[in-house]
Amino acid sequence: MNNQRHERIARAFAHGKAFIPFITGGDPSLEVTKKLLIAMEEAGADLVEIGLPFSDPIAEGEVIQEATYRALSAGCTTDQLFDMVKEARETVKIPLVFLTYVNSVFSYGKEAFMKRCVECGVDGLIVPDLPYEEKGEIRDVCQEYGIAIISLIAPTSKERIKAIAQDAQGFIYVVSSLGVTGVRQEITTNVEEMTAMVRQVTDVPCAIGFGISRPEQATQMARVSDGAIVGSAIVRMVGEYKEGCIPAVAEYVKKMKEAVRAAE
Repeated sequence: MNNQRHERIARAFAHGKAFIPFITGGDPSLEVTKKLLIAMEEAGADLVEIGLPFSDPIAEGEVIQEATYRALSAGCTTDQLFDMVKEARETVKIPLVFLTYVNSVFSYGKEAFMKRCVECGVDGLIVPDLPYEEKGEIRDVCQEYGIAIISLIAPTSKERIKAIAQDAQGFIYVVSSLGVTGVRQEITTNVEEMTAMVRQVTDVPCAIGFGISRPEQATQMARVSDGAIVGSAIVRMVGEYKEGCIPAVAEYVKKMKEAVRAAE
């Protein structure tokens, strides 16, 4: 854990509750993605998740699926995304984490993928279709390159929560709702119970995601965890405003960061 990428992720949670936005890389263009990373950091984001466009994003709801297809249709490739992150890294200091599917890592080549993560300043990976029991598929190569594998726990994890938490690195992504990503009117899962189980076995921070879109939801989730993750609401905004999305997203991030801090 004592490498600079793991430490950078830890710092995102070191000064209070963290706000973590998600954007789809390459939607509407790589240039806009780069500008969004810079603007979101300035607006108070503590860590950013970047979705690596993939042809079959099974964990994603309609909003993020559509963004993924837009990015792929615009010709966004994994290599171009790595290059863009490397450029953004000249300005952006907060942790950057890729959300990707295991197939993308394997088809690129595990070793080559991690090497590029290091070169470009990617600190960790979230791989939603890699079950805890199969983490060994990429654990060794991630360890070798110092890339954190961010564990997910879901309402269905139940008795596996403690085992997953004991093995966690960086932060734990607590999935607040069953099903795919997307905005929800209400979050009914007992996330407090899930985070309490995690805290019995580890002090790795927990951030809650899936379904959060309004400031009051962010405050509510941050009260029972170490931070809130928001994806679909931001991705929808990018889809709506396209090249002109940066001021709207920055304003939204600022507002959500304040809401998260209100939970302290």
